Amino acid sequence: MWSTSTLRLRSREAVEASPRACGFVVDEVRDAPDRPGREFVFVASVPLDEASA
Repeated sequence: MWSTSTLRLRSREAVEASPRACGFVVDEVRDAPDRPGREFVFVASVPLDEASA
């Protein structure tokens, strides 16, 4: 059986904008350990002023 779905990849900027739009801070963007330069791992956190509220 063949799949007819379309894989759509977002730009790094678009992926970083998503957690920011929800109030997170993107702390770091790393290469995926098994695919350096081809995939990214995004590390995000709640801003300190919101975490203590």
